[in-house]
Amino acid sequence: MCGIAALQLRNPELRPKMGSLLSTMLCEIVDRGPDSAGLAVYDNPALVTEGQSTLSLLGGDLGLRPADIDAFLAGLLPEGVESQVKVVGDTTLVSAEVPAGELAGAVARACPGAVIAGRGGRVTVMKSVGHPMEVAERHGLGGMYGTQAVSHTRMATESAVTAGGSHPFSVADDLCLVHNGSFSNHASVRRELKRLGVEFDSENDTEVGARYIAHRLEQGDDLETALVNLGQVLDGFYTLVVTTADSMAVVRDPIACKPAIIAETEDWVAMASEFRALAELPGIGNARIFEPEPGRVYSWSL
Repeated sequence: MCGIAALQLRNPELRPKMGSLLSTMLCEIVDRGPDSAGLAVYDNPALVTEGQSTLSLLGGDLGLRPADIDAFLAGLLPEGVESQVKVVGDTTLVSAEVPAGELAGAVARACPGAVIAGRGGRVTVMKSVGHPMEVAERHGLGGMYGTQAVSHTRMATESAVTAGGSHPFSVADDLCLVHNGSFSNHASVRRELKRLGVEFDSENDTEVGARYIAHRLEQGDDLETALVNLGQVLDGFYTLVVTTADSMAVVRDPIACKPAIIAETEDWVAMASEFRALAELPGIGNARIFEPEPGRVYSWSL
């Protein structure tokens, strides 16, 4: 049993309140997953800079001071490209005006063993072991600006309680996936993806779902088609929320075994594992509220 809370803000006037709104939602799903938690926030100018790639690295202490990491990267990035390294809670953020893949290669040389939890030009991923509200507070969620965000509280079933096993899984630029449930055939799908050259960071079943979606997007699928294909390949009971730079999608397994509720207004669209996580959103009294149908993909764009 895990908890999901996701929010996309269509009304720009609400975006400075993203952190406080998501914190309120997160508070109501804590008992669904007390082991660890994760957050992904899009377009926060305090965390990402337009025109730059940003990597979210697990841990606030990588054995090097931010200034030392900067110094190492100076010799690895193209001439004239400067990096910025800062620590936010249990997350180290590294940014530079190069593609995310190139920055990841440089970071791997500068900080061997560092785990990349998120990457892209618009998203910041923050996750850690511990009580979800403490994780949110350490990262300063309550004061964050954002266009869309997703949060997850984890009760581990398929792998150990670690920051790396927490959700979201972000395995391609600005792509995040959170998952309530389990994939029963993740081992065989992982083997097939590895045969196709896909690399993995963990034994977590959710990472298999994220890698599969990223692979399908690389093959030309749009997000909805990728999720339809996932339902034909991965077996199990699940509710998934997937976000990209400008979209959010929700899908449940064909039996709809795991809970989900969606609320939508002209100003925002939100999804949560329980209605109580939506109850304090502005305008909820006038929202269209519904339970997503089994196997159907729902998607929204900014």
